[in-house]
Amino acid sequence: MTLDEYQQEAARTAQYPLIGHDVIYPTLGLTNEAGEVAGKVKKIFRDKGGVINEADRAALGAELGDVLWYLAQVCTALGLSLEEVAQQNLAKLASRLARGVIHGEGDDR
Repeated sequence: MTLDEYQQEAARTAQYPLIGHDVIYPTLGLTNEAGEVAGKVKKIFRDKGGVINEADRAALGAELGDVLWYLAQVCTALGLSLEEVAQQNLAKLASRLARGVIHGEGDDR
């Protein structure tokens, strides 16, 4: 499955309230789900000494799937291809690596 195929299939399940603009609800969902991933990782380090077991890995995988779903919906609302966003991101990172600025700060480095 390609990212674009995922985006198309995920859009078929997108049922949520439109609140002003199509991008608002999925953006809020994206940040919420990313926070859930961070919360699970935090608790693994707080309560388990940073040891990630198979149950943790499965739970994180499920949350990351939710992050991916909301990311796809944000892309759809903006008229962006998830596959193109991924390709552009890799190209940007490769350029930074080649120029020796992968560890710098700022969007336009």
